[in-house]
Amino acid sequence: MPTVGLFIPCYVDQFYPRVGMATLRVLRRLGLEVDFPEEQTCCGQPMYNSGCAGDARPLAERFVRIFGRYDHVVAPSGSCVSMVRNHFRELLGDRPELGALAARTYELCEYLVDVVGVKSLEGSFPRKVGLHRSCHGLRELRLARSSERMDPPLDKARQLLGQLRGIELLDLERPDECCGFGGTFAVNEEAVSCLMGKDRIADHEKAGAEIIAGYDMSCLMHLDGLLRRERKPIRVMHVAEILEEARLNP
Repeated sequence: MPTVGLFIPCYVDQFYPRVGMATLRVLRRLGLEVDFPEEQTCCGQPMYNSGCAGDARPLAERFVRIFGRYDHVVAPSGSCVSMVRNHFRELLGDRPELGALAARTYELCEYLVDVVGVKSLEGSFPRKVGLHRSCHGLRELRLARSSERMDPPLDKARQLLGQLRGIELLDLERPDECCGFGGTFAVNEEAVSCLMGKDRIADHEKAGAEIIAGYDMSCLMHLDGLLRRERKPIRVMHVAEILEEARLNP
């Protein structure tokens, strides 16, 4: 049985630890051997995206040193996984161990669908759910088909959640549009970021969503802030939280 190294992004660890715990429970419930290395830190993405490669490099080195011993590395974040898979080589050079680590590092939905091969999930979630497809997961990891490509239909989060009884997965008018978070973009371009987020919420509202679900808590955090400020009743939930809650409703 492969040993899974659980990578929990820093913002999940600090603000949404429940998502990390839900991810752990989901993986263990599927019979996987999961280890959480306590010495892990940030993957360096915030610094890298802001142009501070020198500050990101030591964190990338640390990640490789800590997670290089695991058969698989899994994280509840498309953007952090994309950092490891697509950008570590730019920081650390084209080293053989980087390619090997990138090939065995997975976002949670991707891992459950492509590696574990989950095809029948127990539990129910009788709610109307709109899926938010975050940009890194969509266009760098290809967790779903983006509208500009003529690929066959693909949506790994939908494939997982659609196995739950009672769930209604809604169709949006613009299913792959950015929410406007973009890390430091939300700080440097606050007004634009908020307007983009409000557009996404309006699309979910029009579809009748009770829950906005996604695989990146960073984007959901942005949308949740806008929802709470406008006192809207829609909740945000990570896919792992839905899978965990559904298990409690046989």
